[in-house]
Amino acid sequence: MKLRILHLMSCRGWSSDAYWAARMVVEQRRLGHEVVLAVRHGTRILPQLAAMGAGDLLPLRLAGGLAPASDLGDLFALRALLPRFDLVHVHRGKEHWLAALAPSPIPIVRTRHIVEPIRPHPLNRWLYARTALVVAVTEAIGAHYRALGLLPPGRLAVLHGGVDAEAFRPGLDGTAARRVHGIPDEAPLVGVVAGLRLMKGHRAFLEAAARLADRIPAARFLLIGQGPEEAAIRREIARLGLGDRVILAGHVESLPPALCALDVAVYPSRSSEGMGRALFEYMAAGRPIVATRVGVAPEILVDGESALLIPPDSPEPLAAAIARVLDDPALARRLGQAARRAVEARYAGREVARRLVELYAGVLEGRG
Repeated sequence: MKLRILHLMSCRGWSSDAYWAARMVVEQRRLGHEVVLAVRHGTRILPQLAAMGAGDLLPLRLAGGLAPASDLGDLFALRALLPRFDLVHVHRGKEHWLAALAPSPIPIVRTRHIVEPIRPHPLNRWLYARTALVVAVTEAIGAHYRALGLLPPGRLAVLHGGVDAEAFRPGLDGTAARRVHGIPDEAPLVGVVAGLRLMKGHRAFLEAAARLADRIPAARFLLIGQGPEEAAIRREIARLGLGDRVILAGHVESLPPALCALDVAVYPSRSSEGMGRALFEYMAAGRPIVATRVGVAPEILVDGESALLIPPDSPEPLAAAIARVLDDPALARRLGQAARRAVEARYAGREVARRLVELYAGVLEGRG
C-alpha cells in the first residue's frame, strides 16, 4: 500500500533528530511512498538535507516558542495541507502542537528523540490523547513514557538506529584521512566522533590516552567534532603532555572514510543523550568499538560480542579496553563484524523506515 506521509520538522540546526527525520524521508521515498518534508523557512540545515537527498522541501514558519501570528499562519497552511496525506509525523514539540491544533482527522505520529523528562500536566495529556503513536529512539525514552502513563502501551514503539548503511560501510579507504593529519599508515589510531561538549566524555578519553602513551608509543588519538569545550580540551591535552599524540580534526566533511581509518572507535559519553548517532555510524563502518555503558549503548551492543562496554568517567578501564582491542586483531575483527551485522539486520535506515511504515499501517488500520 502506497502511503502519503507528511513529516514536520522545526529544527534550526543540524542534530540527531534532524538527521533521523531526513533519513526516514529518504528511505520511505525509496520504499515507494509519497513523502513530503516540511521545515522551518530559511533553516540553516538546507545543505545537509540536500546532501542526504531529502529535497523537495515545503517551507513553514515554525517559529520558536509561542508566536501567535506565525503560529496562526502555520495552522491555516496545515489546514489546507493535511487532507492531502494519510498521516503526519512530527519530530519536535512545536510541530506536535500545531498538528494537534489543526482541524484535521488524520493520525499524528510523534518521534521522541531526547531523554529530557516530559511533564504530565493536563495540556500534555490533551496533546498525547490526540497522538496515535509515539516512536522513541531508545528504550530509556520509551520507559519514561510508560512510567508517565501518557498513552497506552499499544501506542508506543521503540525504534533504534536509522544510520545510512550505504554511506557508512566497512572497507572504505581511510588513507587520505590519515595523511591529512600526518598520521603514519602503521600507527594505531583511536578516535572519538562527538561534539566537544562536557557530557561527551573527552576528558576521560584523554586520561586514557595518557595511560596508553607509554605502553603504545606509536598510537595516535583523533577527536572529530566541534563545540564549546575545545579550549578546555586543548588545555587538558597540554597538561597531559599529549600535544604530539592527539589531533583535533574539527568538522570532517567526508566522515565515512575517516571512520574506516580508525583502529578503535570510542564512545566515551558520560550520560544518556538520545539516539547516539555516532555509535550507529561506528557500527555501520564495522569498527571495533569501546563504549561507556550509558544511554543507547547497552541497549544495542553486547559486551564482548559487538563492543567492549565500560563504566563512564573511568579512564583506567577505558585504557585497558582500548589496549585489549589493539593487542588482539582477531577480537577487533570479530567486534567490527558483529556490529555491522547488527546494523544490517536492525539498525540501517532502510530497515527502520520499513518497520516505521508497518507501524503507520497499523495506526491506519486501527483507525479504520
